[in-house]
Amino acid sequence: MKLTIRRIGNSLGVIIPRAQLAAWGVTEGGQMEVTDGGIRPLRKASAHEALDELKLALARAVVDRYPPARIRAQIAANLHRWKARGSWVSAYDEWKAIAGSGDDGALFAAMLGRDERSQRLRQSMPFVGLLPRDVVRRLNEEAAG
Repeated sequence: MKLTIRRIGNSLGVIIPRAQLAAWGVTEGGQMEVTDGGIRPLRKASAHEALDELKLALARAVVDRYPPARIRAQIAANLHRWKARGSWVSAYDEWKAIAGSGDDGALFAAMLGRDERSQRLRQSMPFVGLLPRDVVRRLNEEAAG
């Protein structure tokens, strides 16, 4: 379909036919995404992707506020407590090794990476309890939209 560029107020734009918007499921007030490849409906993140983004935001907030030694201390304290309670998952072995290595790069890679391993490790974050409740609440609200 060809669209004509038109003057809209002080801008230039296109009018997308109502039938096309309906086919995309976009209604008045909906959002579109402009990319190098064209204009399309804004892709909705899956619940899993949204959770990954929330956990990344929480990890980023921790890294922004605390030095690596404090993060490692929190990880060690939580892991010790969870192991004593019998609440242990295999990811905690990996976190224990990361925290015990003293390698800041490995710690930050696990906390902030976008690779599959980092995302998997963030599903079992042992650095919980560092952030103030109001920060956690704000990040949860932002994630909820």
